[in-house]
Amino acid sequence: MTSTTESTHGTNQKIQHVDRVVIRFAGDSGDGMQVTGDQFTNESAIFGNDLSTLPNFPAEIRAPAGTMAGVSAFQVHISDHDILTPGDAPNILVAMNPAALRANVGDLPVGGTIVLNSDAFDERALGKAGYTADPLTDGSLSSFKVYEVPMTTLTIEACKPTGARPRDAERSKNFFALGLVSWLYQRPTDVTEQWIGVRYGTNQIVVDANRLAFRAGYNFGETAELFDSVYEIAPAEHEPGTYTNITGNTALAWGLIAAAQLGGVSIFLGSYPITPASDILHELSKHKNFGVRTLQAEDEIAGIGAALGAAFGGALGITTTSGPGIDLKAETVGLAVSLELPLLIVDIQRGGPSTGLPTKTEQSDLLHAMFGRHGEAPVPIVAAKTPAHCFEAAIEAVRIALKYRTPVYLLSDGYLANGSEPWRLPAIEDLPDISTTFAPAPIATGPGDGEGGTNGTVPAPIFQPYERDPVTLARPWALPGTPGLEHRIGGLEKEDVTGDVSYDPINHEKMVHLRADKIAGIARDIPLVELDDEGGDARVLLLGWGSTYGAIAAAVRRIRAVGKSVAQAHLVHLNPFPSNLGEVLGSYERVIVPEGNLGQLTKLVRADFLVDARLLSRVQGTPFRVAEIERVVLDALAELEGLAGLDDHAKEESR
Repeated sequence: MTSTTESTHGTNQKIQHVDRVVIRFAGDSGDGMQVTGDQFTNESAIFGNDLSTLPNFPAEIRAPAGTMAGVSAFQVHISDHDILTPGDAPNILVAMNPAALRANVGDLPVGGTIVLNSDAFDERALGKAGYTADPLTDGSLSSFKVYEVPMTTLTIEACKPTGARPRDAERSKNFFALGLVSWLYQRPTDVTEQWIGVRYGTNQIVVDANRLAFRAGYNFGETAELFDSVYEIAPAEHEPGTYTNITGNTALAWGLIAAAQLGGVSIFLGSYPITPASDILHELSKHKNFGVRTLQAEDEIAGIGAALGAAFGGALGITTTSGPGIDLKAETVGLAVSLELPLLIVDIQRGGPSTGLPTKTEQSDLLHAMFGRHGEAPVPIVAAKTPAHCFEAAIEAVRIALKYRTPVYLLSDGYLANGSEPWRLPAIEDLPDISTTFAPAPIATGPGDGEGGTNGTVPAPIFQPYERDPVTLARPWALPGTPGLEHRIGGLEKEDVTGDVSYDPINHEKMVHLRADKIAGIARDIPLVELDDEGGDARVLLLGWGSTYGAIAAAVRRIRAVGKSVAQAHLVHLNPFPSNLGEVLGSYERVIVPEGNLGQLTKLVRADFLVDARLLSRVQGTPFRVAEIERVVLDALAELEGLAGLDDHAKEESR
């Protein structure tokens, strides 16, 4: 939190004008921290700040209340300028109980601020959180600025006019915390008051209790004289347009709807609920007016099977899942490769293997998407890089699926899925034309010799289901029930052109090559990799994919701010790679690949381009911190500068 200027508030508090702040709300999973953080985010979005969020959910569905396993948190970074990440560490921690404090205080830098619910720090709660001494009195928090606020007591008192029982009134304490922090950062209050009425409108007592608690928190900050300052963060400058605060899963769902409209096809989603992908199913199910049909299947296999059947029937077949579901869907993806039908497999990656870390993020499925099928079964892979970019990535993945008649993997992850940022609604005319066509019914033509024809016409040509487009190598998409387009379907190898079942070894090899060539040829139809090398003199290249984009770009900013040069390239298309990737990689002395796995992209680029790509790995269930990427790059630059004066033999020895 960077202070710029000060002025005076009407109640004698100083107003500190700051350019950004990172706030983390933390409490028990029943304390409403996601609601609190999300609404503070909405207040800030409407105010005009740039923002980025990082929700953090407990993995246990019903973890014991007050324990470390049940802690839920929501971090939001707001600013008066363009930002790229939710922040490496919070400036302010709002802790609703001892477990929330213990789980999060380690991330708070020295001098950071803690606002805590002092009512929750009794002996029983301290014991459940694993404390052997009270942190409020043992000096362990002496390096922080701590504000103790009896939130529970004040909330219950504020809610008395509603007639709510104390236990019920206590549930509104998250709105007390929201009101207090809204006052501290001078957020607009009418937004939240209106939202409470809409969200809880079916129960007037709850509406009144939440509003009174919110006002009580705001007024407590105004009158208690506990805080020396309030803070103001000016609106950020945005490109003109209409904006909304959007999560990655919502952006992805909207992108799928837009893609279907642009492609002239209907959507069928076959999906089995799984964290963190379920919200896409929930969102798409709201939009039947756009021709969206959703099926909550009984399992992962049924979900993709129904989606592939819908693709055979002429719809945009989609299935959404996470890593464990990808395991189960692999055989049907192989069938889609053989059938050469458009199918979208959306993988919202999470920590694995097995159930792993179901509510935490990871980039661990790239090699699974690339190779996780038996036989030679290549598929294109597209990866989103920010929550808002999920919209564009969805359209691009659908474009490829429709144009090339192929299953496509679209990779996102828990960080992008649940995180949010401002998104400018695009103009319809700016979206790409990805319209597709279906095979026409064969038509008898011209006068014939009367032999085999009807009324002197030449018989309609026989439909050839595997006759390919000479440019894309895509086969025709034939709608079932169209007279004259009857053809064999199934997983057995097909004869080239005719589509008849074939066991001929030469034909099989030809079909394997044709399918591989079709996917490889997509490289001619995707953008070249964009290289950000300010000044053109960088020796180190940061290569990223997926959700590492924000941390990498922010690290590049920091490094350049201290006068150092570094280049950045980020991949959206992971199979096939952009056609100039090898040339870009070969232009740098050091290539560093930050990724949330043990080196999956690193392995691919080393194998394909024979470059000494070096991995920066993080598999902690959390996104990269900007500082760790910055540190690795600065170390690499120092090493290269140290080698600059050595002769070639000495350089080799030093390596």
